[in-house]
Formats: sequence, C-alpha cells, structure tokens
Amino acid sequence: MGKRRAATKEKSGNGANLGFEAKLWLAADKMRNNMDAAEYKHVVLGLIFLKYISDSFEEMHQRLLATQDEGADPEDADEYRAENVFWVPKEARWPFLQGKAKQPTIGKLIDDAMVAIERDNPRLKGILPKDYARPALDKHRLGELIDLIGTIGLGDAENRSKDILGRVYEYFLSQFASAEGKKGGQFYTPRCVVRVLVEMLAPYKGRVYDPCCGSGGMFVQSEKFVEAHGGRIGDIAIYGQESNPTTRRLAMMNLAIRGIEGDLGPEHADTFRRDLHKDLKADYVLANPPFNDSDWFRGEEDVRWKYGLPPKGNANYAWVQHFIHHLSIAGLAGFVLANGSMSSNQSGEGEIRKALVEADIVDCMVALPGQLFYSTQIPVCLWFIARKKNPSPSGRGAGGEGRNGFRDRRGETLFIDARKLGVLIDRVHRELTDEEIQRLADTYHSWRGDKLPSTSGRGAGGEGKKYKDIPGFCKSAKLEEIAGHGYVLTPGRYVGAEEVEDDGEPFGEKMQRLVATLNEQFAESRKLEKTIRANLEGLGYGS
Repeated sequence: MGKRRAATKEKSGNGANLGFEAKLWLAADKMRNNMDAAEYKHVVLGLIFLKYISDSFEEMHQRLLATQDEGADPEDADEYRAENVFWVPKEARWPFLQGKAKQPTIGKLIDDAMVAIERDNPRLKGILPKDYARPALDKHRLGELIDLIGTIGLGDAENRSKDILGRVYEYFLSQFASAEGKKGGQFYTPRCVVRVLVEMLAPYKGRVYDPCCGSGGMFVQSEKFVEAHGGRIGDIAIYGQESNPTTRRLAMMNLAIRGIEGDLGPEHADTFRRDLHKDLKADYVLANPPFNDSDWFRGEEDVRWKYGLPPKGNANYAWVQHFIHHLSIAGLAGFVLANGSMSSNQSGEGEIRKALVEADIVDCMVALPGQLFYSTQIPVCLWFIARKKNPSPSGRGAGGEGRNGFRDRRGETLFIDARKLGVLIDRVHRELTDEEIQRLADTYHSWRGDKLPSTSGRGAGGEGKKYKDIPGFCKSAKLEEIAGHGYVLTPGRYVGAEEVEDDGEPFGEKMQRLVATLNEQFAESRKLEKTIRANLEGLGYGS
C-alpha cells in the first residue's frame, strides 16, 4: 500500500516527491550545520533568487553580445529593463561570485551584490537578504552552498518554461515550514490547499486580494491557474498585505522571481490596525488567516463589523467580515478557517454566523482532512462566500467581462465533506491528489452552474455534467434546513452517511455468519487468556 501511495504522489506533482528539488534540498540541508532552519531559510532562498536573476540576465547578455554589430549594448541597463529582465551589475553576476566562493570574503561579496542589485532595480529595494558577512555564518559551508546552487539552471528560457525556479523555491519554502514547525508554517499554506481554493474559486479576471498573504502562495497559484486555463496573466491584478516584515520580503521575492506584479502596500502592517487597501473592492478574496488569533482586537467601532462585533479572544469572524467588506458587488471569497468557526457559539460567534447565513452569502463549506498543515494539527475547513448568488443581468458573473454566469442558487448552500480524501506523504503529513482537487472543483462548479475551461478539457464546471447530491460527500441544503441545525455549518451534519454497496448476502445468513465468527474469536480469546495466566503463575505472579 505504501509503495502504491508513493507512486501516486510522485506522479501527481503536488509537492511531495519532486525528484531533483528533493535531492537539492537534502544536499543543501546537509550544509546547515548547527544553524536554525528559520535563519538558514533566508541564506538559501536569497542565493536561489540571486542565481535566478543572474541566469536570466546572462541569457539576455549573450543575446545582446551576438547583436552588437546591430547597435545593441550588452552593458546598457535599459536594454534589460525593456525586456522585463532585472539588470545585474558585474559584481553581482553569478559567475563572478562563484569564482570567489572559496575566499573568506565571500559573505561580504554576496552582501555587496545584493546591495548593488537593489540599487539598480528599485522594484527589489529592501527585500533581499544582506547578512551573509556575519561571523556566525560558516564561510566554507557558504561557498559549498554557492557551488551546489551553481549546478542548476534557473533563469534561462528553457528552465523558466519548466518553472524550475518556482518549483525549487516552493519546495524549499514547504520544507522550511516543515522544519520550523508551528512557527515556520504560519506563513506557508500547503500547495494542495491553495490549489483547492484557486480551482474552486476560478479567478480568471479581476482583482485578487489576500490581506494576510504570507509568502504569496495564493497569488502564484492564481496566476498559474489563469495561465493553465488559457487566460492572460495580466487579466488579474494582485493586492495583498502582510504584518511580518521578514515574511513580506519572502512574498516580494516569490512574486519577483515569477515576474508577477503585485501591490503589497508600501510596508508591512497589521490588517486590522492599518488596512493598506482601505478602498479596495476585490472580485476575489483568497486567504489563509492565522487560526483562532487571540491578539487582534483594535476597537468596537468599525465599518467592517456589519454582521456583529467579533469576540476579542478570537479573530475568525473578524477576518470573515474583513473579507466580505472588501468584496465587490458580485465578488467571491474562498478562505481557510479552523473547524470551530463552523459551529462555535462562544462570545456571539453563533449570532454572527446566523446573520451571514440569513444574508444568504455563504455559498459553500468544505471540511478538509487532518494533517494537511505544517503549522497545526487543528482540523480546518474552507469557506466560500458569494456576495451575489443570482446571475448578473449581463450573464457575466463575478469575475467581470468574459466570465460565464452562474445559475440562480439563492437560498442554497453546498456542503462538501472531504475528510476522507488525501494520501499520507509521511507519518504526519497528508496531501490531496490532483484527481481529488479536480473532484472538489468539479463538484462546486457543476453545483454553481458555470462552465469554465479546464486543463483536463472537461470544463472546470464539469461542462455537461449535472450536479447531484452524493451521500457522505456533498449536499445542497436550503436555508431552512441550515436554520433547523441551529446555523451550524459543519458538512457532516448535512451530507449524511456514505451509501454502502449491497453485497447480495441475505441479512439473516450474514448475521449467522458474523455471530459464528465472533464466537470463534471469543473462544480464541479465552485460550490466550489461559496461556497468559499460566505464564504469570510460572513467574510467581499468579492470582
């Protein structure tokens, strides 16, 4: 069974077994010595970033050298900027640095390279790590790491087309999150969870917003989604915010290495205390806010608390209302919350949830399996909010021009119980497979009534498929039914039990057979008990 599962994961490419990325990680991790993962993360990711932009620059540099006769200048920074390639000054180019990797001054040379790159590329200002010269960083191991990263091509056209850098960067982020545990996992949402949100929400066109964006995974997957489904990358505009300055820099690097333009505000800031996108009305909100955050409260008077005052000790419903506040008139939100958000009645949370249900904006609830996150073993769920459940008059739906309309689903909410999905990739971590992610997305889209193109060619909405309730998996419930359950939104309450296939054996015969088996097992148990007691008596511990 273990072998079959491992094979499934290798094939799915969901981040569990990615071949050379894993080998690269093992090699790099061996050089960590006694350095903490949180510290080492910035050493490695900074070098990977540097190698990427240097490769990309070098490819363009060679092209310009070949066309010097036609007036091209290989040392003119504007030539590179015109092609959306970062200009890399001579002292920051990878061949120069790798040639000095064995020198004791290599740390200072890398710091100087980072400073020079930020100086010549304002978009990167303030986001690159510049602490390689510190005495605590073993320069011999740093040189070995440079040689190791030098063995992989990252930024040239061939490797860009395979997204080699993106895969390495993403894999390293996930491994660091795992190594750091709760602390490191706070900024990293597992790729399979992000993909479920993105595939279900289907952000084709419009403004995408994440007010707690961590390392930027939601944005990266949104762009990948648009690209994979034949859309244009420029069709979505990205807005985000992050309160942790170090994590924000990771997000900026994550976007920069992929050429993604995004507005993360002028600096790091707490979303509740200082909303950097106060006037934004987004077509899509995608988010994984901190679970059950108790240190968030900033005041009772707030335009965002339309459905009730969130409790001071838990930010879950503050986040929900913040997301809703920033949605456009036909906007859609998909986000992760702790399972308690679906049923808690503490400190007025039940009343807020009731108000949300009665406002008819809760579109879909998904219960996820456990062990998906590096940062917590708390079971989590996905919420999907729709500001408008009836089709727009233009028939274009939430994403603006070009979107297919949805069916009129007013008074209905879809519940999906996905707790039995996923495969274990190690003793404590689980992942959803490509097929399972597609199944979740198809279920939602067929229920919603949209017919969007997909990479599988079947249509993201399962074009031609008609939605139907599946006992134990999904159920479309009316508002009256939800009210009857006290406005609890746990999918298990609605989907019922999975249908068991009839094996054709008459009930009477089956019971006789089962009772006979049980009697045999009782007899075996009594025999074992006698043997154990005799052994104990032989050791002088009899009754």
